[in-house]
Formats: sequence, structure tokens, C-alpha cells
Amino acid sequence: MSEARQEKAPFWLRDNFAPTFEERTETDLKVIGQIPESLKGTLLRNGANPQSGESAHWFLGNGMLHGVRIEAGEAKWYRNRYVKTPLYLKPDGDVMDGLGDMTMSAANTNVIQHAGKIMALEEGHWPFVVSNELETIGPNSYEGKLQGAMTAHPKICPETGELLAFSYGMTAPYLTYLRASASGELLQTEQITVPGATMIHDFNVTRNFVIFMDLPAVWNFEGMATTGLPILWDESYGARLGVMPRNGGNDDVVWYEINPCYVFHPLNAYENGDKIVIDVCRMDDTMKPGSSAPPMLYRWVIDQTSGRVTETQLDDRVVDFPRVADNVVGLKHQYGYCAAFAGSAPYGEGLIKYDLEAGTSEYRHLDGGQASEAVFVKDPSASGEDGGFLLSYVYQPEIDQSEVLILNAQDMLGEPVARIQLPVRVPAGFHGNWIGD
Repeated sequence: MSEARQEKAPFWLRDNFAPTFEERTETDLKVIGQIPESLKGTLLRNGANPQSGESAHWFLGNGMLHGVRIEAGEAKWYRNRYVKTPLYLKPDGDVMDGLGDMTMSAANTNVIQHAGKIMALEEGHWPFVVSNELETIGPNSYEGKLQGAMTAHPKICPETGELLAFSYGMTAPYLTYLRASASGELLQTEQITVPGATMIHDFNVTRNFVIFMDLPAVWNFEGMATTGLPILWDESYGARLGVMPRNGGNDDVVWYEINPCYVFHPLNAYENGDKIVIDVCRMDDTMKPGSSAPPMLYRWVIDQTSGRVTETQLDDRVVDFPRVADNVVGLKHQYGYCAAFAGSAPYGEGLIKYDLEAGTSEYRHLDGGQASEAVFVKDPSASGEDGGFLLSYVYQPEIDQSEVLILNAQDMLGEPVARIQLPVRVPAGFHGNWIGD
């Protein structure tokens, strides 16, 4: 794209959001510092990377995976690969044309491992399985039991190993709950009654419950002309949180009214007696023409006895891509990690560690670097919930290349543990995970 044309392009097609097209494998990676011996695995990241170089919305580009393999204190390789779904293999195809075909996935939002399968996820279609080397294997329909889509944000219970998920649709059933065993068998599919078709990007889990967020981002094809997606903000729809036992059904859901808002990503949720505590990156609205409401950290507390929900703002900084340690998902957390968004575009100009018990935070400015979601990796030799490392892909504009930044999570502001310098640019993307050996 020419410089003049890039200046006129939407943010998701310019600067470090612009797609990269070459699939590469690099094995000669320079490391500054010392990679901890306890890090054994692969740091994966997914993002929208339109193969045509054009897309109508940030959410619609083809999925491209980036991975850095770490073992024995060394960075063994960097790889990037398109997720080669039928949508990718049909370059003139449109993700909106494939809404009924569960294989026509952009597979561009998240990448996880469960039951031995690495899966690239996008919320309108089936997951796509990829190999350890990021080559596409094919869709996962859970042996034909998964009839519809699956969210890009399933939760893996650290106690049972179950995968908890859901799907949403433009036609009834508008919301379906999914639960898979630790071995990857789809055990439960429950249709949940909601008033209409909305975009439900994520949800919450605790030890005993799942909590759905039924919020007023409503499917409406008039949105294509303004937001680039068939979704528009409609406050008249209302806003509710639905609490259901993890193995329950539609009749077990208790709904709680809240103030109209939107949440793409919660930090975590847990039970405290009869109360459910949920920390979220809350926006006043989304998909609202002429509005660009920023996400900020809030806490909801659902009192199941009184039926009331209290809402408290925890920070006035613009933050998103929230994470906790995998071993406290659905359990009480003390620490959370977020990207502090730049004012110009949704990337992290800094990283924030929150101590939610003390009500304090530490902010690490990246001095011009542009971070993606930071992933916490537990150090087996360290004690405490925050005993481990934060890993993030960080783009360095002055050299037009990226690196993997490794920080000691207990010393957020100290010298980096290591920086793995990559001879490529990793575009700003969405979500990823550490796939440990």
C-alpha cells in the first residue's frame, strides 16, 4: 500500500495493524538477557490479516498465527502461518457469506490448547485445529456434536480441565451454552432464552457458575453502512447478566439487570459466599455511530440474595486484553494484567499489573513499543499467584520489527528478563496463549 493510500486507510489497515503476507520460518533469533530454563513451550498469537490487503472491519481479516518456540533457555524458532480454512482457500469469499457454513471461518481471534488440540478460534464458526508447527489440520466439530459455532473465548477450568463455552446466532437459538470434558468430548449443549440476537463476545465462569452477558449490541444489517458490521447499539434492548450453574440449563438461569454497557473482555470472576465478583473492561457503548467509548476496568458484584448488582469503577485508564494466571480462572484472583491502550489505536503503549486486593497498580511504559495482549506463565519454582513471567509480542516502530518481551511478573518495572528479537514485524492482533510442554 502506498504511503498516501495508507494515510487514508482505516486504522486496521495501516501502520503496525497492516497485514503481512509472507509466511516465514526463522531459526536464528537474537536474545537480549537470559530466557529462564523453566519456560518450555510456544507463545502463540492470532490476529486478523486479510490476504487481499483489504477488509471492511478489523474483525474480518483472515487469521494468521504467530509463534515463538522456547526451550532449554533458547528461542528455537519463529513461525507465522495463515489458518488455511475454506474462507482462506477462496480468496474472493466473504466471511459474511459463510455464516451458515461452519467451516467458512476467518479463524482470526484466539488460539488455545485443550485436550491435546491447538485450536484457532473465531466466534461465528467451528474451531480449526493446527499442528505444533502452526500448519492447518482442519475444523473441529467435536465428532459432529457441535452443530453451530463456538466462541473465541472459551474458559478452561483449572480444577476440572473442562472447557466451558457458548455460541450466539442471528437466528434462534440466539445463545447456546457448551461444555466439553477435559478429554475433549462435548458433554452438554443447552439453548438459553434471550430476547433477541446480540453480539456476545465473551462470558464469565466461576467454580460453580457461568455468567452470560446479554448486552445491547444488536444484530442489524443497517450497521454495515456505519460500523462495518451488521451490528448496532440499541439501548432499548436492555442489559443483563445471567447466572447459571455450570451443568444447569435454561430454567436455572437467574437474570440480573445492569446499566447499559458493553464488555468485550472480562478479567475474571469468582464466588464470595452468595456474591459473584466479576472484573471487566467495560465500555459505555459499542457499534454506535459517532461514538467511540473506551474500555475501563470495572467491578460488578452480583448479590444473589438481594438480587442486586453493584458496579464500581476501578481505574480511569483505557485498558483491555485483560488476563489472570490460568490457575485462577474462575477462582479468586489477586492480580490481573492489562494492556494500557494508546489514544490513537487499540494497542498497548504500556502494560499494567493490578493488585485487586490492595487496590494498587504498576504501570510499565513501553517507550514507544506497541504491545499485544500479555500472557502470564507460571514459574514452577516461584511462590505466589504472581510468581511467573509476562510474555508479550511488542512492535518497535523505529526498526519496523517486533520482539517477545519477557518480564518478571513480580518485578514489573525492573529490567526485562529477556527480549527475543524477531527479524519480522508481527502485526497488532487479538489474543494468544502460552502452550506449555
